Amino acid sequence: MKIRLLLLYLFLTAFIIKAEAQQFVLSGRIVNEQNKPVSFVSIYIRNSTYGTTTNDEGNYTLKLEAGTYKIVYRFVGFKEQTQTVTIAGQDQRLNIKLEKEIYQPRAIDRQARNGRDTSAMNIMQKVIDKRQYYLNEVNSYSCSVYIKGVQKLIDAPNALMRGGVANVLSLDSNGKGVLYQSEMLSTFTSARPNKIKEETIAQRMAGITPSFSYSKASDLSANFYDNIFAVQGLSSRGFVSPIASNAFSYYRYKLVGTAVSNGKNIDKIELIPKHAHDPVFRGHIYIVEGDWRLYSVDLVLTDEANFLNLVDTMRISQQYVPIRDSTWMPSSIEYDYSGNVFGFKFEGYYIGLYNNYKFDLKIPDGYFTGEILRIDTAANVKTPLYWTNQRPVPLTRDESVDARKRDSIVAIQSTQAYQDSLQRSNNHLSPLPYLVTGHTIINRAAKDTLYLYPFLQTFFYNTVEGWGVNARVRYSKLFDDYRSYSVSPSIRYGTANKLLSANVRSSYTYDLFNAGMFFFDAGSDVLDLNNAGTRSLYFNTLSTLLSERNFVKYYRSVFGNFGWQREVSNGIRFNVNLGYSDRTQLFNNSYNHIFDNKNREFTSNNPLAPENAPADDRSILFPQHQALTLNASVRFTFAQPFITRPTGRIFLQSAYPVLTVNYRKGISGVLGSDVNYDFTSVTVTQDRIRLGLTGYSSFKLAAGTFLNKKTLYFPDFYHFIGNQGTTFDPTDVGSFHFLPFYRFSANSSFVEAHYQHNFSGSILRRIPFVRRLKLEEIVGANYLTMRNNPNYSEFYVGIQRLIFRVDYGISFTGNQRYIQGIRLFYGIR
Repeated sequence: MKIRLLLLYLFLTAFIIKAEAQQFVLSGRIVNEQNKPVSFVSIYIRNSTYGTTTNDEGNYTLKLEAGTYKIVYRFVGFKEQTQTVTIAGQDQRLNIKLEKEIYQPRAIDRQARNGRDTSAMNIMQKVIDKRQYYLNEVNSYSCSVYIKGVQKLIDAPNALMRGGVANVLSLDSNGKGVLYQSEMLSTFTSARPNKIKEETIAQRMAGITPSFSYSKASDLSANFYDNIFAVQGLSSRGFVSPIASNAFSYYRYKLVGTAVSNGKNIDKIELIPKHAHDPVFRGHIYIVEGDWRLYSVDLVLTDEANFLNLVDTMRISQQYVPIRDSTWMPSSIEYDYSGNVFGFKFEGYYIGLYNNYKFDLKIPDGYFTGEILRIDTAANVKTPLYWTNQRPVPLTRDESVDARKRDSIVAIQSTQAYQDSLQRSNNHLSPLPYLVTGHTIINRAAKDTLYLYPFLQTFFYNTVEGWGVNARVRYSKLFDDYRSYSVSPSIRYGTANKLLSANVRSSYTYDLFNAGMFFFDAGSDVLDLNNAGTRSLYFNTLSTLLSERNFVKYYRSVFGNFGWQREVSNGIRFNVNLGYSDRTQLFNNSYNHIFDNKNREFTSNNPLAPENAPADDRSILFPQHQALTLNASVRFTFAQPFITRPTGRIFLQSAYPVLTVNYRKGISGVLGSDVNYDFTSVTVTQDRIRLGLTGYSSFKLAAGTFLNKKTLYFPDFYHFIGNQGTTFDPTDVGSFHFLPFYRFSANSSFVEAHYQHNFSGSILRRIPFVRRLKLEEIVGANYLTMRNNPNYSEFYVGIQRLIFRVDYGISFTGNQRYIQGIRLFYGIR
């Protein structure tokens, strides 16, 4: 009997606990006084860290256990409402009508001399004085984050909606529809000064990805207590926060009025830029009097005033709520945008919802490892039912219809028949794309890929080989555990020197989480004497035929190389390579051209021959020899951030310089090797260092020396990234504008330095008419010194727009002017 009573007691206890833990849904619709829906209203339980927001139609849902709650409804420009709600064993619906907040004007103190609103200035001075305190108020916290993004097409040119375009974009007959939807659920942890870690639990994306997107909490985070506020993807510059320490240099403030909310005076401050095109916000901020903290912000950026990329307007709205005692944190943030590209008018939004804050965390040692984001292995396979139960913000009608339609499409596209049909279609060779970008053939079932290099890269001309063929393909294989290998065979033949070369280059990736790879190359090839790279076969063909400039100098190598690389610890990457080569000097054999330039002749294939040497010069640069070379390097990326996906890691740019130490040894006497030298170098680089509102800088410093050079040939010299000709490639900050490809190659100690600054339009935006071009101003300098060529320097200025860039520069050898001129880049390397 006692056992039965005990079992009955345990059953009833479990039933009661389950009933108490059961969640019910509080839902409703929020409208204004005209019964129009109010989007993105913050809804939260007072004195808690849990809440939600309305969707674009004003609807909301809030999952609650049985009990009595004080629910707060708050949105910029409306009176805050608090409703007491009792949940008693069933779902409830509560619709809310928000009243417009009336901000009562106050007596305004004005300076007699210029009539400025000193009341607003006094308020803002107190806010700015407390900025640093609120910036550092919370040492560490964690929270749950939900991010939702939607982009819609609201109008499109009728002529462009024909031919199935509307079907591809899933649009209606009026050219309207949802282009993109994304949702993400994650946990986010932050500790001062700049440590973050996030784990994505679930994510889904459907449609055409926008030009800019936010897929993690750190992308969407907005802290206006920082001096500079950067909006990812919209501008290469930041924007001055309305409460920055130097905000008075950029803003004037107007006190619109004061309202009372929950017993606190809330001041509404209008932002008035001092200059029309400064990197500042327009709109309003709301201040809690006495605390002198942000209550909410409602800010706007426009393309006309701020020169945005991709969009015409961006509205940023953020709500702060009290989480505990006097600690306020963001409950939600909304980015609303719109734009027009070639008649396609679009609008969209991203919302971030923050819940379940926890403060003063006991973070174990080693928790912050550089991993800023980890995506769970099951994050991308959540079912529609999962999202229905877990999403805190309901979908609108249009979004629901689009989601169901896209889920149906995904189901169809996942079938074997569809995948086979799509594979056959994609594998069909199209002449024009193959001409420029190459062609890819995929075997989905076997996870095989065959890539045919572009046709334009197959045929070439140079003065050494004459007309030639360089046929290359790349085969790659992916395994179920994401290991992979790639094999790229190549055949090259020149009609003038009748030299056939064949080689294979291969790699095996065995550890995607630590960049673990093996490399093996073997065969014969015609190579550039400058192993740092000069010009591609394509560009060298054009310059040789069109202008009789045979810039690239070649030699032949029969080689075998074996290498290995791996990150032994986050930010420490080893790379070791052992290579053997039989090298032969080559000479010019062909002298074709399209336009006969009487003032220009081809140059010798010996880059160190005298300038007046004839094109058929046969002077010796190096004898035929063999070289066994060991190359080892270690790269230190301090505080390297990375993202962990189920398929491996993505290493991101660090906020600190990257240090690389290299050692190269020419081994004598083994396998007939003739070389005998030791070379070491140190390189320090950093890219895109943000300097407030004045853009960003990049630099590279390198120094090296030959500790021993008993037997050293020209291919073993240290070669620099030079440039000859009008076009150049600025993608590597360590490149020169005017340095000859070979003449300055080092066989002794050297030091090189490169610095470049992109002002991101901060100068040209002040010039009427020019500012609309959205040009970015660039200045830079390059320096090189070595024993035989001391004090080579370059200085340049340029302008850039997207992939197009024009520079004008001048170079010096010592105090003597060397070369000056214009250099162009238009995205092709």
